[in-house]
Amino acid sequence: MKTEDLDKNLLAAAQDGCTISPILPEGIKNYLIDIDGTICDDIPNEEPERMLTAAVYPDALITLNKWHDEGHIIFFFTSRTEEHRDYTEQWLKQHGFKYHGIIFGKPRGGNYHWIDNHLVKATRYKGQFTDLIDKEVTIQVFNDGQN
Repeated sequence: MKTEDLDKNLLAAAQDGCTISPILPEGIKNYLIDIDGTICDDIPNEEPERMLTAAVYPDALITLNKWHDEGHIIFFFTSRTEEHRDYTEQWLKQHGFKYHGIIFGKPRGGNYHWIDNHLVKATRYKGQFTDLIDKEVTIQVFNDGQN
């Protein structure tokens, strides 16, 4: 799927008779993947000269390309800035990553807590990039009066 074709796959959605933001087809995921320390060596923005020589994590390359080939949407979501775009795109191409786009300027520092009106799932990378498995865990949610 080409980047320009992504919107063509969205499905119209409605709630209480009103149109709402479109959704993805069943079984398709929108992956937002960090770069530094997740698919390659952790390179700080202050040392952009190292970005071109970062070691790739082979399991990340294999898994992400597999997900892409399965029809999932792959976007990199990075704390790198727009001025790092050329280095970043060159490195991704050099290593053969398949992806649809890159979002630069994610806040730095970690400890992310994403709030959205769409379903959001988060997986912390801890050294192994594999297919995802189901696991029951405790999470923080809004108190909506339901247990």
